[in-house]
Amino acid sequence: MTHQTDALRELFITGLVNAHAVEKQALAIMTPQVSRIEHYPEVADRLRAHIEETNAQIARLDEILGGFDTSSSTIKDLGLSMSGGMAALGHSVAGDEIVKNSFANYAFEHFEIAAYKSLLVLAEDGGFAPATPLLKQSLGEEEAMAAWIDEALPMVTRRYAKLYAEAGASKGKV
Repeated sequence: MTHQTDALRELFITGLVNAHAVEKQALAIMTPQVSRIEHYPEVADRLRAHIEETNAQIARLDEILGGFDTSSSTIKDLGLSMSGGMAALGHSVAGDEIVKNSFANYAFEHFEIAAYKSLLVLAEDGGFAPATPLLKQSLGEEEAMAAWIDEALPMVTRRYAKLYAEAGASKGKV
């Protein structure tokens, strides 16, 4: 192997480990949201489906990492999971939790999209072709989730505004 090839391999593995930790963070963000969604069943259903996709994405990343005789970083996974849980907790005290979570989820999906696109470039440039279909599958799932959030945001915002207005003076969590 050349120095360039070694460097690409190292970058690719680091990117895979980081993506694995980001997917763990995504689970820590989405899972508590589902249990608190009351007036938005379609959002809860889509989050449940994306949680399943995220678990599959983690398995695909594990498969790719296994091909390099390495694995994810427990420390990175734990650290990002904890920060994801804290982010979700921070929104849970807000009356407009559903709206804030929608913004955060939309941004997070785009972060994941960028990560998978970057990994695909490294896979192509480094000659790691076996990883490409797995990474493309995950990228497609992230793009579909971002598109769904984009399409659902007007509905979520309107429903939240209606429930907020109906709550009147109490202005509780809706």
